[in-house]
Amino acid sequence: MAWYFGLAETLQLSPIDLAIVAAAIFVAGLVRGFAGFGMTALIVASLALILSPKELIAVAFFLEMTASVLMVRGGWRDADRKVAGILLLGNWLGWPIGIALTNALSADASRLTALSVIVGLTLLQLAKIRPPKVDGLGVRAGAGMGAGIASGLAGVGGLVVALYTLTSDREPRVMRATLVLYLFLSMFSGWIFLLYGGWLDSLVFYRAGVLAPITVAGVLGGAALFQPSLQPFYRRFCLFLLLALSLLGLARLL
Repeated sequence: MAWYFGLAETLQLSPIDLAIVAAAIFVAGLVRGFAGFGMTALIVASLALILSPKELIAVAFFLEMTASVLMVRGGWRDADRKVAGILLLGNWLGWPIGIALTNALSADASRLTALSVIVGLTLLQLAKIRPPKVDGLGVRAGAGMGAGIASGLAGVGGLVVALYTLTSDREPRVMRATLVLYLFLSMFSGWIFLLYGGWLDSLVFYRAGVLAPITVAGVLGGAALFQPSLQPFYRRFCLFLLLALSLLGLARLL
């Protein structure tokens, strides 16, 4: 067990916190592999009292990248590529705004904002809020920009995009693939904005390297569960899970 305590010390976590982080990452990977989104939001919601949002978002970025590489083949084949491209352009405009807001907030305010964003977006999805002209260029670009702001502020840009895709009548397979493709493409711009914000350091890379294999195991397990018989239930399951975790984090924080 000496290696475990040494690893926890290297990652600047207590042994108990490291176990909690590893378990949360695995569950988040399951959700990502099954639903195609929600991993960063789940990580932020469940671990906001262990690490700051800035630390969580930076590490989650690399774990999202790991998941995207594993899932992009199916995403490219089945996705609505035009929609994914427009969302990506909006995302580029929103990221710097989100990073600026996070850098301006205190740690507690950033945690509260991150969890509140998750709750709000999840409730909107559960309520099946449908914006007008959902297929319009402006709505798509606005959803992408909102995703960029939410990514920089709370690491939950995937939920914003999911909210947009859930308003359409697309099949679960197409919605999931579009989310996968969007998240894969957005990770390239994410590099630039995380560097710009000064969020990348050696500790981030250490943590991401240790947690990446756990992410792979979770994503592969979740993808195996994406069977036709379960597709009608996958969105509601993920939304209720995110809502429960984010409300628990808010209750503990307040």
